[in-house]
Amino acid sequence: MSTTKKEADTRGLAGQTIGETAVCAVNQTQLIYRGYEIADLAANASFEEVAFLLLVGHKPSSGELDAFSEELAQMRSGLGEGVLSTVERIARETPDAHPMDVLRTAISLAAHEDPDCGDNGPEAELRKSKRLLATIPVIVGTHQRALDGLPRIESDPSLSHAANLLWLMTGQKPGEIAARVMDVSLILYAEHDFNASTFTSRVIASTNSDMHSAVCGAIGALKGNLHGGANEAAMEMLKDIMEDTASGDMTVDAWMERAFAEKRKLMGFGHRVYKNGDHRAGILRDWGIRYAEQENPDTRKWFDLGDAVQKIMLDSKNIHPNVDFPCGMTYFAMGIPVPQYTPIFVASRITGWCAHIMEQHQNNRIIRPLAEYTGPELLEWNG
Repeated sequence: MSTTKKEADTRGLAGQTIGETAVCAVNQTQLIYRGYEIADLAANASFEEVAFLLLVGHKPSSGELDAFSEELAQMRSGLGEGVLSTVERIARETPDAHPMDVLRTAISLAAHEDPDCGDNGPEAELRKSKRLLATIPVIVGTHQRALDGLPRIESDPSLSHAANLLWLMTGQKPGEIAARVMDVSLILYAEHDFNASTFTSRVIASTNSDMHSAVCGAIGALKGNLHGGANEAAMEMLKDIMEDTASGDMTVDAWMERAFAEKRKLMGFGHRVYKNGDHRAGILRDWGIRYAEQENPDTRKWFDLGDAVQKIMLDSKNIHPNVDFPCGMTYFAMGIPVPQYTPIFVASRITGWCAHIMEQHQNNRIIRPLAEYTGPELLEWNG
């Protein structure tokens, strides 16, 4: 009988520590942004406070928060006509273009307008971070309005980051509960240590490339349905279940059994780190249900369906939902078009990306891992 231990599967750098950061800590029981646990932040902070914490490095005083919020409000109008008209033209001429592709293109164009684009110094990078944070909702809103055949609208400086994002997309001032639900979701999505998109941004930054290039790379990584695109995929899965079970000929249990038999990838479940459950998922589920019950009772059925699916996954596979699962239902209840879920993710995660890009540039060494070669042995070309 062999006593050889099976080596751990380290594909995708699983379980490997590849650097240090003071921005965020992720472990089985906690998610911490610069010393503050995520449940504490979701209950007691605003997204602007969290953004300041991540970008500047400490909890803001009331004066610092006021100045930061005012600066962001002013920066919202900083995008040139060339960027916004290009976004609208893409919506008209290529309406099927994925919103993440449109956002990536707009950020790349915005780099040409940013006077600090090529400066990787800390002061310039903080200014760029604020501009990106302020203007990404403008890009998202402009694109959605153009897809809807509606004219773009101006940001409202009196609104919070979360409320302004909803305003720019819908043309309606959100109520208190809608603004708070969006605010909480942005807090939950703001940062998550060396995830795929953040690691991408750090690799790019490590070459001494600029922040806009690093952010464009991060957007490309986040687009995938195994990362940020999982919230879109989770909602599409729930829509499939709802449609297939609507007639009563198929139950949710039967649908899930079929999915298991077909080895279908069920999105919004499982996590590389959180084997016992994602701390963020329960927080967002509770806020989503609160919104549905107060503002859109007809959508409560999606959370009931989600709970049923979640129970089956836990009972059958011992796999917990991650934050993308309740996010899909919550945004759907709020009437947000599914393709815009991941760009909204960017409107939050830009804070974490920029914090990591700045950290990488301030203590840089190019990220260049080794690979284990598994190809053929040495061959003779003329052999």
